[in-house]
Amino acid sequence: MSDFAKLKDAMSDLSGKTALVTGAARGQGAVEAELLATAGASVLICDVLVDEGEALATRLAAEGRDVKFLKLDVTSEAGWLEALALIRDWTGRLDILVNNAGIINRKTITDMSVDEWKKVVEVNATGAFIGVKLAAPLMAETGGGSIVNISSNSAFSGHYDPAYTASKWAIRGLTRTAAMEFAEDGIRVNAICPGLIVTDLNRNSPHLGPMIGMTPMSRAGEADEVAQLVLFLASDASAFITGEDFVIDGGFTAGAGYRRVAKETGIL
Repeated sequence: MSDFAKLKDAMSDLSGKTALVTGAARGQGAVEAELLATAGASVLICDVLVDEGEALATRLAAEGRDVKFLKLDVTSEAGWLEALALIRDWTGRLDILVNNAGIINRKTITDMSVDEWKKVVEVNATGAFIGVKLAAPLMAETGGGSIVNISSNSAFSGHYDPAYTASKWAIRGLTRTAAMEFAEDGIRVNAICPGLIVTDLNRNSPHLGPMIGMTPMSRAGEADEVAQLVLFLASDASAFITGEDFVIDGGFTAGAGYRRVAKETGIL
């Protein structure tokens, strides 16, 4: 087999690997879980949305995918321990963790209560921390693996969602710290930072038009585009990549504001 063929296989074949995806019952997480399962991984679909999570698992299992669903509140250490115990009994190994679960509360600092702040940070940042902390030892037992934390391009700027923005900045810091701590265990840790991604949850949102207007590529992203990046980082094709942020936002973070000025002043 040629080196190119080996690379192609590494990017698309997750046979023998086990993945856990949080926030995977619908939206972007569901697409990520389905793609990993389609690539051959055994996938534990985790979410607090039981009906939708079970429906997804049932559909994928009917298509011949090796999947299970488990209700998981990512802020619960006991819940994480249950999920990892299930994986140990099921396949005996964990190779891929995708910390996708997240919530948002579109309020300004002035309007947001302390309890509202804590809830967002607990789910988005603390949930990922618990997952990394508890999953890493199981990964290390079989030689390592890949942790993919879903952050946001909001983690590169100030955004009018203070708790969400702060939590996504925290994900970037957690990612780099974990990458250093677990490198000798063969565990890679990277962050994906999506911009505007269209799912059924936001397809009719009023902010889509203005955001697309600011995006250099003049469109929103799709969940499957993020999932392809998850697949790459989960696979052995990215074996020398750790501690990095991968922005996928159509060029928004690269300089959307400057581009708008250039357009309005005739430079572009």
